[in-house]
Amino acid sequence: LADPAMILAHALTTITDRRGQIAIPEWRPDSLTPAVRAALDGLPIDSEDGPAINADWGEESLTPVERAYGWNSFAVLAMKSGVPEAPVNAISAHARATCQLRYVVGTDPEDILPALRRHLDAHGFEAVRIEPHDRGFFRATRLDPDHPWVAFVAESLTRSAGRAPHILPNLAGSLPNDSFTDILGLPTVWVPHSYRGCSQHAPNEHVLKPVCRDALRLMAGLFWDLGEGGTPARAAS
Repeated sequence: LADPAMILAHALTTITDRRGQIAIPEWRPDSLTPAVRAALDGLPIDSEDGPAINADWGEESLTPVERAYGWNSFAVLAMKSGVPEAPVNAISAHARATCQLRYVVGTDPEDILPALRRHLDAHGFEAVRIEPHDRGFFRATRLDPDHPWVAFVAESLTRSAGRAPHILPNLAGSLPNDSFTDILGLPTVWVPHSYRGCSQHAPNEHVLKPVCRDALRLMAGLFWDLGEGGTPARAAS
């Protein structure tokens, strides 16, 4: 009998190589421009209060910060075949993997699953079925680091904090930001207030008091500056 778990495992190994480099051309973004690389250059990514960064994982030609904020990554979130808690001496009839592609601007979201289908078929895995997640997905967004609103917010935060903020072209997580950028046509600047050891999405998710105090100070200053005027002119529609 053909083993579904072995078939699925081999199918998954065609999606990336042994260090996680994506092998599907349509999943490799075209948006890591010199301007984006310049914005990412020098940003910190290692921290004592967060998970260790694997320098040998991901696109070999990129820096760790470019991989995190400027490139796509594929992950297997869960896998199952049979009953792991009570295995029996037989080949399971089914195998399932829940996977995720974290993608940035420069990737066509409508072609992600069709591209995967073409890729698996080309490698002889026509029997592997693809089912989209019922929660859907968020479209990737990015505001040019040179945008006037970025400069306005950065200047306000610098005045309040006494030091310049780190500016990311986009976040590395998932947000419904396309509701503002694509539907409403608005520039967006996110000012997150947290730290790397916050255990986000985990049972011990938390925030520190000093972070909260900084957040209150920074956002009060930003809203004050918004009220004072001198904001960037509205783009002509």
